[in-house]
Amino acid sequence: MMTYPNIDPVAFSLGSFQVHWYGIMYLFAFASAWLLGMYRAGQPGALINRVQVENLITWAAFGVILGGRVGYVFFYHLDYWLEDPLWLFRIWEGGMSFHGGLLGVTVAMFLYARRLGVSYLGLMDFVAPLVPLGLGFGRLGNFIGQELWGRATDSRWGMVFPRDPEALSRYPSQLYQAALEGLLLFIIVFWFSAKPRPRGAVCGLFLVFYACFRFLVEFVREPDGHIGFDLLGWVTRGQLLSLPLLALGIALLAYAYGVGKKKAASRPAA
Repeated sequence: MMTYPNIDPVAFSLGSFQVHWYGIMYLFAFASAWLLGMYRAGQPGALINRVQVENLITWAAFGVILGGRVGYVFFYHLDYWLEDPLWLFRIWEGGMSFHGGLLGVTVAMFLYARRLGVSYLGLMDFVAPLVPLGLGFGRLGNFIGQELWGRATDSRWGMVFPRDPEALSRYPSQLYQAALEGLLLFIIVFWFSAKPRPRGAVCGLFLVFYACFRFLVEFVREPDGHIGFDLLGWVTRGQLLSLPLLALGIALLAYAYGVGKKKAASRPAA
């Protein structure tokens, strides 16, 4: 059995004000997206320039925060919201959802694409490679904060989280997600986007691989206690929410390499 490093969730304190590692990981996520966006904007034939990247990150940040919170409330705690509608706005009490954050970003990018007068799918292709590293940082924040841990196991890969009231040996599923949804997904999507692709192909590939990685990790991640399994005694909420992403990703790839291939063949990568 592995030993949990027992990192203090509070990185440092300034008087009574505490700075948590989870918040720092959000800063790392947006910083990595900005750096990658600036790099991609400097490539020949880039859809947007570096000044527009700075505004893009701001729009995306609002989409992530608002969409992530709304998604968490409606996907995972609708009963709480029905009893206390104002709970939606008490973000400091915690609770964010990737699927909600993704919806928030897609809406924000739709509005920003219209503002710039550029292709929406082209902009989403530009944004897709900027996302995975941020996901990885977020999962590291979950690990340090000892939340969203894995299911109990007696294998050598388990560890006991000090904040677990049951003190069970569990899979460190946050690290699995950081490795798959963060590092590996970044490598795949960034490599794929390095060459000219039909419009919609890059974001389609991102959705397919994210959905597959998330679906797999859910087998070792502890389901939300108040939800449990949604279907067949083994399908989790995270897996159900990932299925539409998989379908949309496949549809985008089919469009990109079918209907849209001739139109996109002469365009440079976003």
